[in-house]
Amino acid sequence: MMPLLYLGAGLLGLAIGSFLNVLIYRLPRGESLSRPPSHCPSCGAPVRARHNVPVLGWLVLRGRCADCGAPISARYPLVELTTGVLFVALAVRLHRSALLPALPAYLYFVAIGVALAAIDLDLRTLPNRIVLPSYPVLAVLLVPAALTADDGWRLVRAGLAGLAAFSFFLALALAYPDGMGYGDVKLAGLLGLVLGYLSWAAVLLGVFAGFLLGALFSVGLIASRRGGRKTAVPFGPFLIAGTLVGIFAGDALLDLYLSATRSLLS
Repeated sequence: MMPLLYLGAGLLGLAIGSFLNVLIYRLPRGESLSRPPSHCPSCGAPVRARHNVPVLGWLVLRGRCADCGAPISARYPLVELTTGVLFVALAVRLHRSALLPALPAYLYFVAIGVALAAIDLDLRTLPNRIVLPSYPVLAVLLVPAALTADDGWRLVRAGLAGLAAFSFFLALALAYPDGMGYGDVKLAGLLGLVLGYLSWAAVLLGVFAGFLLGALFSVGLIASRRGGRKTAVPFGPFLIAGTLVGIFAGDALLDLYLSATRSLLS
């Protein structure tokens, strides 16, 4: 049954990724997510159903509009493929950890994470219309998962981690207003929730990885002379990437670190 679950997760991820492309483009601009149907931004021609198949449609068209020949960004299939791969990876991760009841919550988080990362890269913003409703959505999805597993402590830890992450980032934003946006603060609470449900190790590694990835990117910009110390860098994508590191490798990397520490001290 598990191969079927993984296959279903992958196909669902591809379909969700196709919708995310619409969300990423239209939501920040205040446009309807359903009307008009998918169309070429250059000539306005509607996208044919056979060309709307995730990833394959872009490959068949060779990255160009079927009507006017205008180039179609490679980000469209990349978003679809990334979402599909992450959906499968989450199904594998949670199955191996006996946490499958929480899969819907983590699929939802990954979906909004992909959308938020892309929007932040484009427009340097993390829309409240995605972030704020995600708090009750994740709560509704995680509560029955914890009850099914008869593990209420996971909910308590998730709530504490969400509050701690929000408070920590709020303190940073107040202390260094030029270096931390309030969109990042609101996002941090969500990250704490999904990491805290797994373990404290996932929380620590996820937050640390987010800062590390952001710092490495900034250093790379300066080293390549593509930016300076005052160059604005969207932090949301790195926080989300760090959270994924925490989800997939938090416990394993902490165990490795503790094992190496014990070996050095013995």
